[in-house]
Amino acid sequence: MNDWDDEPPPPMPWELHDQAAADPAPTAAAKGGKGGGSKEPTIPELLVAMASERFDIFLGSDGEPYAVQLRGSSIAMPLRGRTGLKQRLAMLLWESRGKVPSGQASADTLNVLEGKALDKPRRRISLRVDRHDDKLMIDMGGADGRIIEVSPDGWRIIPACPALFRRTALTGAMPDPDPSGTLAAFRAGLNVSEENFRLIVGWMLHAFIPDEPHPVLGLLGEQGTAKTTAAKQIGGIVDPSPAPTRTAPKDLTDWAVTASGSWLVTLDNISEIKPWFSDALCKAVTGDAMTKRALYTDGDLSVLVFLRPVIMTSIDAGALRGDLAERLLLVELERIPKESRRTEKDVRTAYEQHQAQTLGAMLNLLSQVLKVLPDVEATDLPRMADFTRFLVALDQVTGWNTRADYEETFADLADAVISGDPFADEIRKRIDGLINPGAGFDGTASELLKWAEPKTSSGDGPLTMPRGWPKTPHGASGALKRITPALMAAGISIEFYREGHKRTRKIRIWRADAAADAADALAVSGASAARVPFSAPGAPAGTRCCGGRAQADGPLVNACTLCPKSPTYWKKAS
Repeated sequence: MNDWDDEPPPPMPWELHDQAAADPAPTAAAKGGKGGGSKEPTIPELLVAMASERFDIFLGSDGEPYAVQLRGSSIAMPLRGRTGLKQRLAMLLWESRGKVPSGQASADTLNVLEGKALDKPRRRISLRVDRHDDKLMIDMGGADGRIIEVSPDGWRIIPACPALFRRTALTGAMPDPDPSGTLAAFRAGLNVSEENFRLIVGWMLHAFIPDEPHPVLGLLGEQGTAKTTAAKQIGGIVDPSPAPTRTAPKDLTDWAVTASGSWLVTLDNISEIKPWFSDALCKAVTGDAMTKRALYTDGDLSVLVFLRPVIMTSIDAGALRGDLAERLLLVELERIPKESRRTEKDVRTAYEQHQAQTLGAMLNLLSQVLKVLPDVEATDLPRMADFTRFLVALDQVTGWNTRADYEETFADLADAVISGDPFADEIRKRIDGLINPGAGFDGTASELLKWAEPKTSSGDGPLTMPRGWPKTPHGASGALKRITPALMAAGISIEFYREGHKRTRKIRIWRADAAADAADALAVSGASAARVPFSAPGAPAGTRCCGGRAQADGPLVNACTLCPKSPTYWKKAS
């Protein structure tokens, strides 16, 4: 997990070795026994001595104890588990003494070492990617522990680095990247448009950035578009794994296991996203913490911090909540013509043959982006601002148009989200059906619930409320806030405000282009702007300030985008 802090970077592992050599830990054999004589050290004493002479034991940023070799490695081992220090010490004892530690001896050893770790400062432990100064460090996942170092000046493979990495059973090995590689073969293996391919490349490059939010990459398409294959190929470059895809988690505990096992999380064939899972995905995108009760305890809490790039396939965009939709990059795959279909084996073989070339081309491009990124100035950034700024840098390097292509996906996604939400869909229908372009809704949440209530075609009474329809004014306000981004992307403005000395909470909903339409009508009619000056520069002619709504000579005109009381104005001003 990446739990960033302001501590200075840790010393190199071999620097710790020099310190340990200057003040070696005393072995049990050097201690005097009863009567001043010597005695044979116990197995736990031997194991503790071996660990102190060969490894640095410390707590990671996740609160777990780790061990790293004192010379020549950046790979940190957990103390327990199949690939942990426990197994390594058992092997060393057998090689040096021909003895096998008992279960109790191993447990006693680990208890002592964990106690030693408590006295050490915590050190950051990363999974697959890390950053050091202006360089990115990528763990290649091989047995030799080599690292790819990417900087604005290029990239290289090094034996170790100041960053420390942990590995899991899901950590696969990367091939040696080919510096002369191209993206041609990778492009041929993905059945997407050129615009979507470039967005995928931008997403993959940004997935190597360890400390920025990454949008969820949603691969959408009908049956036969090879969504799962595309997800495996993308993940195989960024974070190869022996289990490249996983199923949807059942609960928060299952999600914690899934997200902690690999840097890139690929979820295949997602048919439903429940509210708790939508919230968990949003937190994984931004790196926000989640808390849950620790296992086998009544009061202890586990704090889960995941900042992960996530891929999902087969998602129903209409089932997305608005907050997750804001954090989604939706890419639609094209159907493969029957004459162009290949066997799974042929596709996999072709992909693996060019995997090193694809990785090398990606690293070349990533280095170029890192070089221009510090000087990029971007305005009017959407929710995923860091990712958008990265795309601006990518466009500078390649001449592509990925930022505009990314923002063009918002409207289609907003339409799908609104159509899949009965409350949002009803609000849009009512706003779109108003004859007066300046009209809209202005009232309390309770009044909104009644205003948006669907009616029977005969008007005899309310229909049975559809699933997901809010039941209380508080629920209506919360539901509206969740789908506000989608409604605004569809051209519907929403404002939450307070009114009167009682500070009554109210909601205003209107068509975003109403003010512009009214300004055009005023210009045609020749209405004078001399009546009451508007407080904001550049306000439509013939209008006056009315607390966020503009009042013209005719119908009510909703908020001008330049009005200081308009949310649109606040957004631009900030």
